[in-house]
Amino acid sequence: MSIAEAYRRHRWRATPQNVKHGNDLAGIRVDTPDAAYQPADGKRPGWWRLKGWNVGVPYQWGGFDTLAEFEAKLKRGYAAGDVYSEAKRKGLDRAVSAEATGIDCSGFISRCWRLERSYSTRELPGLCEPLLSYDDLRPGDILNTHNAHVLLFAGWETPSRTRILVYDTGSPPSWRVLWHPMRTEYLRNQGYRPWRYRGIRD
Repeated sequence: MSIAEAYRRHRWRATPQNVKHGNDLAGIRVDTPDAAYQPADGKRPGWWRLKGWNVGVPYQWGGFDTLAEFEAKLKRGYAAGDVYSEAKRKGLDRAVSAEATGIDCSGFISRCWRLERSYSTRELPGLCEPLLSYDDLRPGDILNTHNAHVLLFAGWETPSRTRILVYDTGSPPSWRVLWHPMRTEYLRNQGYRPWRYRGIRD
């Protein structure tokens, strides 16, 4: 949980070199979630700014950077994040840009669990035991949807357990690591299943 919080609270500065909207040298489309990013289809806009401090590591499709790696890559002019798209989903690993830096949802979980590489939402359940119920969730467990998205469980917002507190990367309302409540009913209806990593120790 301390790793998750460090990603959420990380403060960083950007330069114009960290902005990219176009193809990288390998022909992969990159769109950083900077404040100028305003997609025409009305999907989620960008957020980070060139002036002042930004808080929270930005979402990058396929990202698995440590905080130190993120800072080093920023200084070398890497793109600060790379938003999700349907083309990214279709391309999977082939759509990961080597010229961007940040973290995605499964990369974030893999870092929080101190895994040696990034495990996808397709692979994470293979490292876990399934939980019988949402009521069995403990901080550090995950809510996963196959080949889609994963959340890190942080706790319950209310005693009635109608709202779950999660660490999230790349989901609304922003392209970054954040902490927010979500409706339990919504997550169940979306097919999020609860899992516990076998390597977790009380």
